[in-house]
Amino acid sequence: MIKTYGYTDNTQLSPHFNAQEFRCKCGKAHDFQIDDDLITKLEALYAALNCSKIIVTSGFRCAAHDKSVGGSGTGQHTLGKAADTCCYGQDGQPISSKTVCCKAQDIGFGGIANITAAYIYTHVDVRSGSKWYGDEVHGNSSVTDDFYKYFGGEDMKGIDVSVHNDKIDWQKVKAAGIDFAVLRAGYGKLAKQKDDRFEENYAGAKAAGIPVGAYWYSYAMDEDEARQEADVFLSVIQGKQFEFPVYFDLEEKKQFDLGKEKVSAIMRAFLERVEAAGYFVGLYSSASSLMTHTADDIKSRYTIWLAHWVDKTNYTGAYGIWQHSEKGSVDGINGNVDLDIGYKDFPTIIKAKGLNGWGKEEVLPNPPAPVAEDGISVEVTVDGQKYSGKLNKA
Repeated sequence: MIKTYGYTDNTQLSPHFNAQEFRCKCGKAHDFQIDDDLITKLEALYAALNCSKIIVTSGFRCAAHDKSVGGSGTGQHTLGKAADTCCYGQDGQPISSKTVCCKAQDIGFGGIANITAAYIYTHVDVRSGSKWYGDEVHGNSSVTDDFYKYFGGEDMKGIDVSVHNDKIDWQKVKAAGIDFAVLRAGYGKLAKQKDDRFEENYAGAKAAGIPVGAYWYSYAMDEDEARQEADVFLSVIQGKQFEFPVYFDLEEKKQFDLGKEKVSAIMRAFLERVEAAGYFVGLYSSASSLMTHTADDIKSRYTIWLAHWVDKTNYTGAYGIWQHSEKGSVDGINGNVDLDIGYKDFPTIIKAKGLNGWGKEEVLPNPPAPVAEDGISVEVTVDGQKYSGKLNKA
């Protein structure tokens, strides 16, 4: 049952929730609605998670306020059926939205979604009819019918670094929980433009057991220059192994001034050249340039490293890594550092394909049969073919 409450009503709705927590945050003194079923399920969520508290960051919304925060003006919040929450454990720390989503699914909320990249805030509602299980960092569409499967693998925390980050203590970076790093190899079309700390960063990350990728910053103004940059990039990364893709980074204004067709041609020239050399390649780009200056065939063929420094991106295309902040802080690095989230198991994919320096194991097309001399008789099967003989005596 949906009930209406006055703006100053402080009715205790249940052991852990008061009506005041759900009133509209538009700043105007008006009535608001709350569905009894929402409170019942929130109490069940509180118990299931063994919470110390649940903070309701947004409850009822009037139509105007709902639109002002990006809603439709007719959604579940306007019906008194929804709450955006932050759930805290007994240790006083926020509980991951991944855990909250799974428990909310068990309890039977009709609408559930992670809200931000930090995986701290969770939307829940008691809608009827079709369910909505979303992850708003990837848009507003339903992403799964089972959060246990969807969140079965933890997202990877990453950084990207260059000479501008000075000397890095990679052991501290590893201890801080960083799962991967993308290293700038250099920029431009000259060998002397190799990043001054690339070798040091590569060796340090590898020694700390941190998987790495690499990127090349572009100034190319046409396809020929892009191929020259690709050749220098290949010479710099030759002989090394990368568990993550190697990326082309194009972001200069003078390049975008060339227009979408020419920019896309530059991208293709670089990416095709590096890919042909045996690398798993990708494109680093902002959300805006992906939408305005990147041809669809590039976005569908190559993995995307999205740069969008917001809590929740509105970019709806596919991407494997999201650079969500340029002002992060990680132990072992002085000053700000770019922060990334990885969504794909690139190490497994790349190694299985034998790319980025990870050559596939050589398989002999016709394995030799065991030497048949006096000794113990044996029979072995290799690639479906049987070989028999006797083991040599020592």
